[in-house]
Amino acid sequence: MFQDRLEIGLSWLAGQRLAMQRLLERLVRQSSFTQDPSGVNAVVSMIEAELSRIGLKGTRIPSTRFGDHLYFESAAKGEVAFLVGHTDTVFPRRSFEGFVLQGDFAVGPGVFDMKGGLVVAVFALEALARAALLRHIPLRGMFVSDEEVGSPDSQPHMRARAAGAACALCLESGRAGDAIVTERKGVACVEIEARGVGAHAGNEHDKGRNAVWSLARLVDRAQSLTDYARGVTVNVGVFQGGTTKNTVPEQARAEVDLRYRTEEDGEATYRALEAAAQTAAVDGTQIHLVRSAWRPPMTRSEASAALAAEYGRCQEESGLGSGEAPLSGGGSDACTTSALGIPSIDGLGPRGAGFHTIEERVDIASLVPKATALARFLSRRAVADDQVGSEAAGPA
Repeated sequence: MFQDRLEIGLSWLAGQRLAMQRLLERLVRQSSFTQDPSGVNAVVSMIEAELSRIGLKGTRIPSTRFGDHLYFESAAKGEVAFLVGHTDTVFPRRSFEGFVLQGDFAVGPGVFDMKGGLVVAVFALEALARAALLRHIPLRGMFVSDEEVGSPDSQPHMRARAAGAACALCLESGRAGDAIVTERKGVACVEIEARGVGAHAGNEHDKGRNAVWSLARLVDRAQSLTDYARGVTVNVGVFQGGTTKNTVPEQARAEVDLRYRTEEDGEATYRALEAAAQTAAVDGTQIHLVRSAWRPPMTRSEASAALAAEYGRCQEESGLGSGEAPLSGGGSDACTTSALGIPSIDGLGPRGAGFHTIEERVDIASLVPKATALARFLSRRAVADDQVGSEAAGPA
């Protein structure tokens, strides 16, 4: 019965390429840099309106630092599929703007990472609603506003709301050949501050204590902690300090990116960085470290591999490729669900290239088949009427 209904939704979805493109253009033209809460909230409002229109109950979770996080759920009870995504991008206003069509591709900020994935989710869910299936599918999901900086605010909310889910599906940027991501490195951001004593560089050089010197000594030690054989990398990506060339600098700061294949390696690398800071600080200076974000690795398991195979069959039925992608060095919120023991897969968004660059682009032709694959997968989790809550309403 449910599969007969599905064909109604998929027939509708097959003709939605232009509508998907139009929603994507609206989302992309609205800047949503992580550090711009008003811009992010504008995107959240667009998605919230789309979900409400198709009958999904949404809740906005306010943040004091970022835009709102958007949680949603269906009324059906059973083994929950949890959808994962984010509404923020890495592009500040005016750094990269617009939405430009180039053949089958669209170019714009966040078009691939990951507003295209949001569009895939919305249209897959609407197809299920039009087939009168959505109300039968145990579904929860969360689109966060701080993913691009490591999800420091949203992680506790994600953990609380994803707990107990049977699987997690992350709509991040699609991979070549539609390969499914089953493992990612963990990612941490460490903020470092060195404090010294300011002084005139000519008259009282001996009274100064150079914070830049201390931090520079730490940079060399930090970079040497990289161990490619273990899959551990350390990157000092930001270094700032001092005021003028003729002043002994009393302050310097750096931002460090850590990547690791296991939680144990991540913790060991951070402890090594702390130890290096102690030996790097010259007399009269101090170096302080703060973990501003910490994302666990997404670990491949038998359950997640089986989930990838099941989803891959839905992709193949939708005219897409399948298989597992190689280990990804980039993190995502699927790392959070994976750490909860939930079988998690990622990279289910549309195909494209150039994420985090001004060449970021998405393959418009992949939007419909990617949404079709998601709708197929979710439809197979539908439950009988007696497991649907009385609050179910709308076209779902």
